[in-house]
Amino acid sequence: MTSVSPILNSHPSAVPTPEGDPSPGVAWHYGDPLGEQRAATRGAAIVDRSDRAVIELSGPERLTWLHTISSQHLTALGDRRSAEDLSLDGNGRVEDHFVLTDIDETTWIDTEAERGQALTEFLTRMVFWAKVTPTARPDMAVLTLLGPDILTGPVAEAIALPPDAERYQAGDLPELRHDDEPLGFWRVMPRIGENGSTPVVDLIVPEPDLREWWRLLTEAGAAPAGMWAYEALRVNALRPRLHIDTDERTIPHEVDWIGGPDEAGAVHLDKGCYRGQETVARVANLGRPPRRLVLLHLDGSSAYRPATGDQVSAGGRTVGRVGTVVDHFENGPIALALVKRNVPADAELVVGDAASPDTSATARIDPVLYTPDDQVPPGRAAVDRLRGRG
Repeated sequence: MTSVSPILNSHPSAVPTPEGDPSPGVAWHYGDPLGEQRAATRGAAIVDRSDRAVIELSGPERLTWLHTISSQHLTALGDRRSAEDLSLDGNGRVEDHFVLTDIDETTWIDTEAERGQALTEFLTRMVFWAKVTPTARPDMAVLTLLGPDILTGPVAEAIALPPDAERYQAGDLPELRHDDEPLGFWRVMPRIGENGSTPVVDLIVPEPDLREWWRLLTEAGAAPAGMWAYEALRVNALRPRLHIDTDERTIPHEVDWIGGPDEAGAVHLDKGCYRGQETVARVANLGRPPRRLVLLHLDGSSAYRPATGDQVSAGGRTVGRVGTVVDHFENGPIALALVKRNVPADAELVVGDAASPDTSATARIDPVLYTPDDQVPPGRAAVDRLRGRG
């Protein structure tokens, strides 16, 4: 897409994302950021996510090839189905996270704006003799619908969403123009928000149709909402975002990206060899990841505003790093953080420079979304039984 979204340029109340934001060129909000979150949780909202990079994979071997170089099981992925996927380095650390949809003999991938070119180049390098062609598609853009009212009624009718659409199911969008241009498609994504209560449907549309789809869907009842609303609901659902909630050391188990499409995961544990698999298998069977992703509730009375990359401390020692920081319409300031596995849910945490009250704030872990380490990995249990310990 273009560097600045036509929605941002044409909407009179649109406020762009802050400088340096990972979603450049789209709206941060439309004048009422907390109200936009309410609309997304109680009715219907539409978010311009056209900053995301879109890649097309064509060719008869696209899925079998992608299966061999990424973490998801894709050989049995059906037509009009989607999945989340990772590219790992040789040590099992996350390099790329992307969503893919196979529809009408084409696989569409979308990922973070900053990773679009790098992922396209990586995929192109890995083709070798496979019958597949990766192509960057800046002429395609992503819109996201949020809220309980997007599954039925006028909004659902506008995109031809069937009443029985389930997670990761996809389908063609209605035709807007009578020519040979692509129509675009919808896909149902995992829910976000508190307790996964907010439905999510993505639209991947031709960039020239972006404003027309925006007009049709807002007229159907979807309220404009900025990235602030989307990020707040994503964080509240403990859904990580690449290179914000992850760092150069992150492995998939740390951020709960484990599982096939039916489990809303990006790493299938029952598939053949791929780069980084050894680390994934070792952690799954014999150990535990060194860190875990947690939801932090930040002290709203503090004068210090934490930022992505700030250190998290407990008892005077560094135990983690802050990811996304955002204000939630009900929970106030919240953040995702990667913290050491042994940090307890009731730990007294400080975010920022713990030695300076002016550049730090207190925080606590949300206990509801905290999963205790009380299960023995299957491989470790088998070893213990062989040694007479189980």
